[in-house]
Amino acid sequence: MARIIMTVLVLASLGWIANYGIKKIPIKYVRTEGVFQYLSKDEIKSALKPLVRTGFFDADMQAIHQVVTELTWVDTVTVKRVWPDAIDIKVREKKPYVRWGQNRLVSAKGEIITPKNMDAFMTLPLLQGPELQQIKTLEIMKGVNTALADQSMKMAEFTINDRWSWKIKLTTGLEILLGRNEQLKKLQRFLKTLEVLGQEQVDRIAIVDLRYPNGYAVSWKPGTEEIDWKKIANPQREIDG
Repeated sequence: MARIIMTVLVLASLGWIANYGIKKIPIKYVRTEGVFQYLSKDEIKSALKPLVRTGFFDADMQAIHQVVTELTWVDTVTVKRVWPDAIDIKVREKKPYVRWGQNRLVSAKGEIITPKNMDAFMTLPLLQGPELQQIKTLEIMKGVNTALADQSMKMAEFTINDRWSWKIKLTTGLEILLGRNEQLKKLQRFLKTLEVLGQEQVDRIAIVDLRYPNGYAVSWKPGTEEIDWKKIANPQREIDG
């Protein structure tokens, strides 16, 4: 009987040691995988330190996922245990698409990104719109960009004010005022006139005001000579004359 009791105690002790010992296996490695331009692996590991100073099975995968997700540049995260002593984390980084106002960025999916420093992003187009309307404003901007690209024009700034009036500024400095109504229709109408105007005349324009129902007004750059509109409207007459 004594031997049986001793055997049971030994087996129970071994089971407790095995169970307790497995649970307390320390995490030796936190492996981070991803292609990073703005996020660093050290930043991820620093955020995780309080959560991985525990046993392999005691680590809270949900908490780890949440902490990494909350980092500024993180788009998506997957977390898993890898036996016997590692945590693998796969991260996809957010990609900035445009500047949103002066101190923030917006990804192609419309997510707000607030970097510590904006210096590296000043070459991105500037998007400005009503607060909390970055997704709608971005989608409008993409549509406008498509129309401009057909004419080899590149946008530098796109603004929608609180009254939903649109304004475009190109990389050439040309400003296009579109107002609040039928903006894309008016823009397309203007773009169709570019061939008639000719690139030389277009390069002289400072501001195009498209807020008219049947036409548009033009402000010329300082020092621009007076334009002969009759010649532009009917170049054949000039040749015949």
